[in-house]
Amino acid sequence: MPRAIWSGAISFGLVNVPVKVYPAISRKSIRFHQLHDKDSTPIRQKRVCPADGEEVPYEHVVKGYEVAKDQYVVIEPEELEAIDAKRTHTVDIQDFVLLEEIDPIYYDSSYYLAPATGAAKAYGLLLQAMKDSGKVAIGRVVIRTKEYLAAIRPAGDALMMSTMVFADEVVDADKLEELPARDGKPGKREVEMAQRLIESLTVDFDPSRYHDEYRERVLDLIERKARGEDIAVRPAEPEEGPAPDLMAALEASLAEASGNAKSNGSGRRKRAPAKKSTSAAKKSSSKRSSKGRAKAGRAS
Repeated sequence: MPRAIWSGAISFGLVNVPVKVYPAISRKSIRFHQLHDKDSTPIRQKRVCPADGEEVPYEHVVKGYEVAKDQYVVIEPEELEAIDAKRTHTVDIQDFVLLEEIDPIYYDSSYYLAPATGAAKAYGLLLQAMKDSGKVAIGRVVIRTKEYLAAIRPAGDALMMSTMVFADEVVDADKLEELPARDGKPGKREVEMAQRLIESLTVDFDPSRYHDEYRERVLDLIERKARGEDIAVRPAEPEEGPAPDLMAALEASLAEASGNAKSNGSGRRKRAPAKKSTSAAKKSSSKRSSKGRAKAGRAS
């Protein structure tokens, strides 16, 4: 059972719905420790002043912001506390918007909102009203010491809150120099073939089909080495030759997709069976996403 990381209330108008916030995502990243190669002892990180080579005690470390090269403005903790986001215990809803109006680029981390003791009726009312309206609530919330923009939306029988980035944090794609020039538009036949290829590869979205294959290979490697196996390192594969021209690549891809469809006895591509993972990978992935989380994944 996950632990609540925040408790408070959703506030819109004069209505308050007491809730608790639970993480909706469980990261599966693999963490390695830095060890001394001679005796596998963990390495300690030290704070060293490059000017005199001396280790700096934590109590003598201050925060500084670089305003020019090698020029810093030192900020005291009391100064930050004076302008810190007010620690309220409410998610203050400002607006309601349509879900399809929110570009997924704005989503950050996702959380479940569960009703606090005695708030089941009010929680259920808000959940049903939002389902019926098809709207998403946009508001602000302070978690720990940081203020977030947040979106609250129905996710099955629960409410989900996704923290969001602000508009000035999103990089404008027009600033990318590598984008194709306007005169590099593809031909009509190329577009048609690309559309046919997309259609041949289209399936119903099932998040359980996609898993971290690299993480599973690392876990398998760790298990094998822990059992004392000798690991043979394969030599690097030679680089592939030059890529075929666009039309040739499209034609070859369509031919392959068509062959797969015929072998499946259908014009629509069937889902490939999930690969078998190692025991460690199975253990780490046994708690798969629930139906509510699968719905939330579409938006975030």
